[in-house]
Amino acid sequence: MATSRKLKVALVQMRMGEDPVANTRHALEMTRQALEGGAQLVLLPELFRSRYFCQVETPDNFALAEAVPGPTTQAFEELAARHGATVVLSLFERRAAGLYHNTAAVLDGKRGCIGTYRKMHIPDDPRYYEKYYFTPGDLGFRAFDTAGACVGVLVCWDQWYPEGARLTALQGAEILVYPTAIGWHPEEQAELGARQHGAWETIQRAHAVANGCFVAAINRTGFEPDPSGTGGIEFWGQSFLAAPDGHILVKGPANEEAILTVEIDLADIERQRHGWPFLRDRRIDAYGGITRRYLDD
Repeated sequence: MATSRKLKVALVQMRMGEDPVANTRHALEMTRQALEGGAQLVLLPELFRSRYFCQVETPDNFALAEAVPGPTTQAFEELAARHGATVVLSLFERRAAGLYHNTAAVLDGKRGCIGTYRKMHIPDDPRYYEKYYFTPGDLGFRAFDTAGACVGVLVCWDQWYPEGARLTALQGAEILVYPTAIGWHPEEQAELGARQHGAWETIQRAHAVANGCFVAAINRTGFEPDPSGTGGIEFWGQSFLAAPDGHILVKGPANEEAILTVEIDLADIERQRHGWPFLRDRRIDAYGGITRRYLDD
């Protein structure tokens, strides 16, 4: 019988305004509230320091980038150390002039920043022009041993790829964490909105089932206009944490900020994998084609 291992997790669902300094202060305050409420693992949404600047391509936005570790990680490290907790941050990393990444940092209590993950899959779609800003990650898929759990960190567009989830889980990740910035184009929400959101939620719940682990998706909320004045994105919120059998333990509202706190038992992973032994039954001898773009010959 697996020994119970309880962990209190908080998902911070935020709105972002025009001022990065104000956004950072707000994120620090919401993180402080989560920690004072007993959270041992606090998770923030993708690129929370600013509005989602990838709606347009302009070199001015590179000024939003910073070193990682750097000033923002330092501010959150103080909170993490004070409470002996783990915090996962998503930041716009300036690695060198002309070299930028979409990067998540893992802060673990008094240990400080124990590592980073650079987003591997970079989208390029209307109002999601991330290839203009971000170099694809070069650190591979990563899991981090923190005080409370082994945490695997991926970022947003990564959440659509079962390969990333699997490779992270195979490193021992007990919780797959997806900082996220996703929403609707308002002009197509009525026709496609329910199906788009349903697909997003379903694929991540499937990662939980297929890998027998917890999955947390932390999204922003609220409308953010396209700086060109031609549209914008209505971020759909609805951050959630799914259990190893795929059922949702906690879920946020669509249009409001929220601190979603839930206690999980990491022993559920072992119990679930005993019943559904997908890792045992994998045919690793038959998967060679997965490294090819398409099996067309």
